[in-house]
Amino acid sequence: MNLATLADHHAAGDRALYAEGVWHTWGEVRRRAVAVAAGLRELGVRPDDRVAIVWPTSVDFVVAYLGVLAAGAVAVPLNPNSPPNELGRELRVVEPVVVLAHSLIGAVPRVPHVVLPAAAKVAAMGEAKVWEEFSATGAGEPAEVAPPGTGEDGEPGEDVESKESTAGTDHPVGAVDRDESDLAVLLFTSGTAGEPKAAMLTHGNLTANLRQMLGIPEILRADDVGLVALPLFHVFGLNVALGLALATGAALVLDSRFDAQESLRQVQELGVTTLLGVPTMFAAWADTVASSPNAPSPLAGVRRAISGAAALDADVALRFERRYGIEIWQGYGLTEAAPAVSTSLGTGRNRPGSVGRPLPGVEVQLVDEEGEQVLEGDTGEIWVRGDNVFTGYWGDATATSRVRSDDGWLRTGDIGVIGEEGDLFVVDRSKDLVIVSGFNVFPAEVERVVGSVPGVAEVAVIGRPDPTTGETVEAVIVVATGAVVTEELVRAYCAANLSRYKCPTVVRFVSELPRGLVGKALRRALRD
Repeated sequence: MNLATLADHHAAGDRALYAEGVWHTWGEVRRRAVAVAAGLRELGVRPDDRVAIVWPTSVDFVVAYLGVLAAGAVAVPLNPNSPPNELGRELRVVEPVVVLAHSLIGAVPRVPHVVLPAAAKVAAMGEAKVWEEFSATGAGEPAEVAPPGTGEDGEPGEDVESKESTAGTDHPVGAVDRDESDLAVLLFTSGTAGEPKAAMLTHGNLTANLRQMLGIPEILRADDVGLVALPLFHVFGLNVALGLALATGAALVLDSRFDAQESLRQVQELGVTTLLGVPTMFAAWADTVASSPNAPSPLAGVRRAISGAAALDADVALRFERRYGIEIWQGYGLTEAAPAVSTSLGTGRNRPGSVGRPLPGVEVQLVDEEGEQVLEGDTGEIWVRGDNVFTGYWGDATATSRVRSDDGWLRTGDIGVIGEEGDLFVVDRSKDLVIVSGFNVFPAEVERVVGSVPGVAEVAVIGRPDPTTGETVEAVIVVATGAVVTEELVRAYCAANLSRYKCPTVVRFVSELPRGLVGKALRRALRD
């Protein structure tokens, strides 16, 4: 098996991806992925080698991802907007043999091979390969583009591993055969313990989660057109949006930079039927001013709106439904679960705050501090088990043992309660993780950067509720005696060393931090 072969099952002339004003077919995507896989092999890439993909949401990202998997290598999607210091740390951890990058990636560790677009290569190292040549198909494109769903695609709920490749005979991706236990993707996440780590997801983990999601009737169909204004280096975009499209043959409208007004225009003009978004997107849509009071709803053709990656505020859901007459269905997941764990889709109920029931094939239990299941109606840590649960953190057996039990349970660090009708509600986190617009931020990482600012004696980082992003990062700082530290200095230092979503939006100076009996700073006391 190889996850890349999912792209083989769709008719060559069917629409696959829309970006920058152009529809691209499944045939084109496959041919370019074949070229990338061949190029990687020419560079000496072997199965299990790591290949970093530093690219925004685009057709090129999808082609690179499928090409890396087809070559039998391990795809490592990274945030293209990360500052060089952060990107460098991640590259040193995974040690890729090739980096496929959208633009110059600055002062990062030297890797054997770099592939850049021609425009970026002008100022790059001379040995960099040119992406346009690396991914060239050498073949003409189909004269006509068929509407979505006209090929011989599998129905939702079908075993995605066993589908016959009957439609993609023009250019199958020619993927290297992989075992379900073989590593497919490394995704950096703040995790359930420690600083950011690379979660190891196998071909079996990712495929199992697609099969579990497709067990929910009509979650995504072959004739759907989904809007994806999500980063594909994030697991929600990678295996929920892109993965489900690969499994079903649905078409995707890719948008690398979300703009509420522009996305509404695309939904209307391109016949989008499914919205896959994070709460900040739905909040922006809910607040977008209509072009005229009598204008038809731009979302009239949408049949499903699905929110994930972060908690959806009940007020946002209500405002969106009142504005467009569409319910938002929620889900719950995390990178270590590839990612989907539960959804309210298919339950027939859409209760505020509920993330529904576990997907078929996913077990969930609530556990107390002693590791015992809690009584009905009591809160407990959410533990998850299934074929979708990751194998561990790259190069960190200790962190893995803290979150993954010997019998396969993933300790999520999230606190939940089961409602009277069996619905799961996530009520808190036992860890100090901050979630900004669906992205995980671990306080220890931000504290390390802020703590290195000259004059900072102590710092504690916490999350604060934010109506737009769900949470925002706040740094609480104690300044060393005689030193001068300004908010501007802290912000500038963070901007140079952290991705934008990790940077504090609030900087507060205090004379001392609240501490527990053993002297540890109490983040919960600061939040309270």
